[in-house]
Amino acid sequence: MIWNCRDKKIEYGEKTVLMGIVNVTPDSFSDGGKFFDEENAVSHSLKLIEEGADIIDIGAQSTRPGYNEISDKEEWERLAGVLTKLREKTEIPISVDTYFPYVAEKALENGADIINDVSGIVNPEMARIIKNTGAGWVIMHSGAGSVTEVNAFFKEAEKKISDYNINKNQICFDMGIGFGKSYEQNLELIANIGEYKLKGYPLLLGTSRKRVIGKSSNQENPTQRIYGNIAADTVAILGGADIIRLHDIKNEKQGINTAGEIRKWIK
Repeated sequence: MIWNCRDKKIEYGEKTVLMGIVNVTPDSFSDGGKFFDEENAVSHSLKLIEEGADIIDIGAQSTRPGYNEISDKEEWERLAGVLTKLREKTEIPISVDTYFPYVAEKALENGADIINDVSGIVNPEMARIIKNTGAGWVIMHSGAGSVTEVNAFFKEAEKKISDYNINKNQICFDMGIGFGKSYEQNLELIANIGEYKLKGYPLLLGTSRKRVIGKSSNQENPTQRIYGNIAADTVAILGGADIIRLHDIKNEKQGINTAGEIRKWIK
């Protein structure tokens, strides 16, 4: 199966796709602004690619609980240099984590292939940009939600995509682990992917270093939640997750790759 992201054709289904996270923020919950500097961010991105990342996802706005929102102009200022410099150095698909149409349009003009949209809505202006550029679009459920509610959101989003005449092969869904959901809802969604995943669309899981992993593994330090993440990712992959968004490619890819091989034998 293919996820169309402009001129990039991302295969999913047979092999789990690894999306490496690069936070260009001074207040990230997981890396404390370690890659806020442009050169550090580009260098780290290339390191993740070397370690096995299939996609790089760059975010310039923290979405941790209690974050302070910055403007679309400031977000683009943080992103611009990193994106353009990284695009010069690699042909790998680049995703930009934003819910601002202004930032999405600027990013796609400067080499991005995917918009990872955490807004929790199918924004008409964002839809216009996606349609006109042929970019990949990650649509995420945001807020409290059970398996039934997430499934209903995905189906409604699918209808809107059709109404906007966007090719369905440009769309990826994300259940939004950690975005306004209770601990129990997060676990329920990880455990029951088959009940809400829509056929014909890749599904992205993003649990990396999040509080649900910290609580379930009794690990307070976000950077030390590797094994908890591997456990959650394994369950999700066996349930049908296609893309795993994570900070630690090097250490977690072993578990992810093994889970993908096991999934092939599920009858």
